Parts: sequence; structure tokens; C-alpha cells
Amino acid sequence: MKEWEAAYLAGIIDGEGSITLTRMHDKEHRRPCITVASTDLELLEYLKNLTNGHITKKKNYHPDRHLNSFTLTIKTKNQVLSLFKFVLPFLRVEKKKKRAEWILTHYDRVTIRNGKYNPECLKQKLTFEEEFFKL
Repeated sequence: MKEWEAAYLAGIIDGEGSITLTRMHDKEHRRPCITVASTDLELLEYLKNLTNGHITKKKNYHPDRHLNSFTLTIKTKNQVLSLFKFVLPFLRVEKKKKRAEWILTHYDRVTIRNGKYNPECLKQKLTFEEEFFKL
């Protein structure tokens, strides 16, 4: 990714995006996720090609009054972490910057690859999640 592309992506995340931890399945622990919602499908297609994310269409209950809306989701751990390394210097919204830094600094340390946590590791994982949502 070129520097200007990272800066552009950071601006989109600052303005329209979200950095969070989400569950993909009920009994899983949370994992990092970047989402960008927009009615501009062309923009999201560009970002999809840049990030290898996934676009979904939101349900439009009032098409006569609302434009169709879409969401770009980046939820693969390696994709999210590598994107944070590129965009972190360009993020300007303090909350989003702190969340990206927190994930980059702590996520790998508290996440066990096979998902089988002993009591101490589980405590660290849950504390990581709690502290993340306090940011």
C-alpha cells in the first residue's frame, strides 16, 4: 500500500469507519474488525480492492426515502493488523487511533491460536476486551 493510499484510508476510517472488537460466532472471543458504511458503492469497491475486505448491502426498508447503503468489513486478523500498521500514523480521531494502537500492542499477546484458554490467559483476554471498550 502506498503512503497516500494509507492516508486516504485513514481519513475514510476517521470519518465513516469503525474500529471495534466483534464476535463472528456466539461462543467465540472477540476479534478486531474495521467497518466502513456508505451509500457510495464506488468508494467501497475501491477500498475493497485496496484492503481485500468484504462488502454487504444493508436492508433498505424505505427505498422511496433512503439510498441503498453498504458496509465494507475487514475482519481477518492479519488483514486488520497489517492495515493498522499502515494507517496508524495518519489516523486523527483520538479514540480510533487509541483503539488501533491497543489492538496492535496487545491483541497477539492475549490471543491463543487454538482458542483454548487456561484461567489466567482467559482473564488476560477478557481484561484486554474490557480495557479496549473503555477507550
